[in-house]
Amino acid sequence: MIDNGLGHEIVAGKKLRRGYTTGSCATGAAKAAALMLEGISSDCVEIGTPFGVTLRLEVNKRYMEGDEAICSIIKDAGDDPDATDGIEVFARVSKRSDGKIIISGGVGVGRIVRKGIFGEVGEHAINKVPRQMIGRELQQPGSTGYNVQIFVPEGEEIAKKTFNRNIGIEGGISIIGTTGIVQPMSEKALLKTIYLEMDQVLLERGDTGLLLVLGNHGEKLAEGMSLELPAVKISNFIGDSIQYAYNKGFKSIALLGHVGKLSKLSIGAFNTHSRICDTRIEAFVYHLALMGVPLDFLQDLQNCLTAEEAVHRCIDEGYPEVVKRMEESAQERIRTYLKDDGYEIRVIMYSMEGGVDLC
Repeated sequence: MIDNGLGHEIVAGKKLRRGYTTGSCATGAAKAAALMLEGISSDCVEIGTPFGVTLRLEVNKRYMEGDEAICSIIKDAGDDPDATDGIEVFARVSKRSDGKIIISGGVGVGRIVRKGIFGEVGEHAINKVPRQMIGRELQQPGSTGYNVQIFVPEGEEIAKKTFNRNIGIEGGISIIGTTGIVQPMSEKALLKTIYLEMDQVLLERGDTGLLLVLGNHGEKLAEGMSLELPAVKISNFIGDSIQYAYNKGFKSIALLGHVGKLSKLSIGAFNTHSRICDTRIEAFVYHLALMGVPLDFLQDLQNCLTAEEAVHRCIDEGYPEVVKRMEESAQERIRTYLKDDGYEIRVIMYSMEGGVDLC
């Protein structure tokens, strides 16, 4: 593997290696193919990136089919847990006589199926920056132009592991990347995807209301509820997601999540990942104490290992209303977080065994 000198990021105290995007792969493959048409065949190709570094990419495959040159680059996402890491991105290039560079997608590159922020419905999902990168690398003085088709044989299968479908792209992966470089910061990438989904909802459904769910189980539960709101899955990023939705102008938010996560929110935790905070049982103790529950029960409850266990103990002892109190407290915490006492927010907690009607 070529050392591109991309360096590292420090994430959660760990040194993680940077990588490069599908957009950089497409650009490198297109440049290598264009060079082949000029009689230059090389094991490596150099491209510039908006990040400000020059990438030296290894050309994995290169061959001719008639008057077309075909080359590929294998994506290296560094230490980022990227579904497209290791995928092979191809470019099929032929010459034109009008000086234009026409970029299209082929097998494994998704198509835009819903009006959104990536382009027009029906177009291949090759984003603006990769198109610009390809154009810069292939631009030549004189009348030589190129037809460039990007294709990814594994793209349709790999796309099932991405969020593409949620943002209106089907049939393959996206050729993306605003800097050409993959920063090994999966949280930032996840947040960007969440924001894109909200933007898509805003474009399609307007700003009347939004349902935020924390995970897959909540997403399935929501389908059986009569909330009639478009849903976006937000993982543990409650604070960031709510703030973004609020700033985007959504007039109301419903938040649906497991009691083990949202109990933390009820005492002020807006990122509920276990490595950030683990205050599930403390939340029960806090709210039960405000209810005047006897100290011996509170002390006993502290021995619970899970929020599920705590819920059932509370129900068995006659304190089911603690869940309602946590929901109300979470709602008030959100209003305080947004600095908007009148904002319409509904928090709904569920347990794996008890469903959503815990009280």
